Amino acid sequence: MDPSRDLAVAPAVRAVYGPQDLSSAPAFAGGFINFGHWAGIPLDRPLTAEDRVRSQRDLYRLVFGALDGADTRAVEVGCGLGVGAALALEEFGFAAVTGLDIHPEQLARARRANAGLLARAPERLGFAHGAAERMPFEDGRFDRLYSVEAAQHFRDLTAFAREAARVLRPGGRLAVTSFFLPAGAEDAGGELAARLESFASGLDVAHPLASLLDALVGAGLTCVRAESIGDQVWPGLDRFLAGVELPVRWPRNFLPAYRDGLLDYYVVTADRPAVTADRPIVTTDRPAVTTDRPAVTADRPPDGA
Repeated sequence: MDPSRDLAVAPAVRAVYGPQDLSSAPAFAGGFINFGHWAGIPLDRPLTAEDRVRSQRDLYRLVFGALDGADTRAVEVGCGLGVGAALALEEFGFAAVTGLDIHPEQLARARRANAGLLARAPERLGFAHGAAERMPFEDGRFDRLYSVEAAQHFRDLTAFAREAARVLRPGGRLAVTSFFLPAGAEDAGGELAARLESFASGLDVAHPLASLLDALVGAGLTCVRAESIGDQVWPGLDRFLAGVELPVRWPRNFLPAYRDGLLDYYVVTADRPAVTADRPIVTTDRPAVTTDRPAVTADRPPDGA
């Protein structure tokens, strides 16, 4: 019996990350499964598979830069093939990383993809089966928690935030990057489903950004901040997709949806308060959100170029 069935995996999520193996799709490369961070990659020329891999690595690098994770124990929630966890160890000096995923098939792929590192340093890299909303770890196990383009699949952000706060030690830090509905577009789920099959099928959930921020604050985390990076994600992704033979056309609708203000891409960070005199430090500061959107300039490559 498939143990993931006890974790209420949505059918579309089970199919895409199970037998369909999204990491093998032409829109992705290098074992990563994210839309990429394209800052520093010229978009005025044809983009290559190497550019695509770099963009995905750079999204992880952006997250790791926000964590200051050297010599820390970390968990990646929604680790996929585990190549981001390996990057954390090899390039950023994390002491140990545990990759958590709800899909047994993804975990099997992760163990194959990282067989060498697992053999050389089993104390530094490991993988575990579990859900973002129900993590199989003891309280305070990790110094850092991160998630790269997985939160759009989480069914319950409140449960995720509560679990994240629980498994982080006092003084720990988390970083989550994914796409969410921005302020003013909280009711845009229906429009996104009409434009993007991933929302229509239930693969992606139309979470308002405010839902995640409120959940993190409600879980007792502090210094909750969100930074929009949509201008460094969507144009580059669309430029790359324009040069790939896609079996369907709807992925090209992400950029128009961003330009129409229906969704955006964010890096969200938060801290678990340190403990002073046996009592946590509590703050009532509201989450800080950087929402400035750049103007669309004439020299941006056209959507279909």
